[in-house]
Amino acid sequence: MQYYTDINSYQGTESTAITLGKFDSLHRGHQKLISRVRDSAEKEKLKSIVFAFDMKRDTLLTNRERRQHLKQQVDCMIECPFTKEIREMEAETFIEEVLVNTLHASHIVVGTDFGFGHGKRGDAGMLAEYAEKYNYQLDVVEKELYNGREISSTYVREALEAGDVKLANQLLGYPYHMSGLVEHGRRLGRTLGFPTMNITPAERKIVPRFGVYTCGIQVDGVNYHGIGNVGIKPTVTDEPRLLTEVFVFGFKGDAYGKEIRVKFCSFVRPETKFCSVEELKKQVDRDIESGKEYFLREECVRI
Repeated sequence: MQYYTDINSYQGTESTAITLGKFDSLHRGHQKLISRVRDSAEKEKLKSIVFAFDMKRDTLLTNRERRQHLKQQVDCMIECPFTKEIREMEAETFIEEVLVNTLHASHIVVGTDFGFGHGKRGDAGMLAEYAEKYNYQLDVVEKELYNGREISSTYVREALEAGDVKLANQLLGYPYHMSGLVEHGRRLGRTLGFPTMNITPAERKIVPRFGVYTCGIQVDGVNYHGIGNVGIKPTVTDEPRLLTEVFVFGFKGDAYGKEIRVKFCSFVRPETKFCSVEELKKQVDRDIESGKEYFLREECVRI
């Protein structure tokens, strides 16, 4: 997959099928747009492009994670910073200069609520009005629904804030996850009988509600089950620092410095400040047994 972080760097000359939006979670609604672009590109012998406006806000997917998700799905991804120039560009100018002259759009796919151009004066209706003038086809795709509600990044965020990772995973169509390098910590877990792997969430990456979760953990390409805590570990530190800490069932070896991926399967309990480390240990023992029982019944969806 070709990848660009600046629209001005794109030098392609082929006719394209393109979808545009924030694509800040690649939820099932986003996947519907991408699937339509991919199908159109294949049928019409076009180059497939995902054009994502990079809003520089807290996000459900880091740019790196988004590239990993899309690398086998489309020919090209463009992450376009939402600069003053883009923000204040007139809608017709965006159609002519960006979509037609730069990206050579022959087929455009957008959702019903897509807005663009200065003051968001551009929408699906405007794209339809200019389709004949600029010789492209337009598909306007209806929203994907779950339990009668439109799937959106806002819906996913609400689920994560509530700790309902099962719902979030249903909306996304894949397990919510985070990756990071395993850091050296205080090794308290090791002394208590449950050595853990600690990672710091990526900058701007949204984390679920602080608490304990059943997790799938990928280490060196091998998938394990485990139990994890997202939060600041209030029982053992007075200097709050956000970490994801996982105890990996059956893992033997040294993971320090390795990149791992943690996918969230189910919520177990909120993060709690215990009166003593011994009380914490007893609760973690119960969490581990609960996690093992969970994975005897269910399997966390593969990433």
